[in-house]
Amino acid sequence: QVHLVESGGGLVQAGGSLRLSCAASGIIFSINAMGWYRQAPGNQRELVATITSGGLINYADSVKGRFTISRDAAKNTVYLQMNSLKPEDTAVYYCKADVRTRIVRIVVDEFWGQGTQVTVSS
Repeated sequence: QVHLVESGGGLVQAGGSLRLSCAASGIIFSINAMGWYRQAPGNQRELVATITSGGLINYADSVKGRFTISRDAAKNTVYLQMNSLKPEDTAVYYCKADVRTRIVRIVVDEFWGQGTQVTVSS
């Protein structure tokens, strides 16, 4: 029903920057929130940043001051600008969207993208 496609990952040196994007498509009535999560080898998936349809933003403490989340509501797209990258930022970054897919029923479903690899070398 709903597909999320991430892009922008890659290999960068410490101190560098990357900009991730995630576009949602499919059967979408509205999107309540979108966000970014990451998972490093051996670790659980953790929240990086989220943004609601009203513009409320939340960041993990580890990325505050370095990462910026933004959105283009008209395009159902969320972005993550990552600056001053550190080796510990290395992970697969996943996009998540909380989506209302039906007009006649207020039910919000959670959808995940396939992930994009971010590797930061020292």
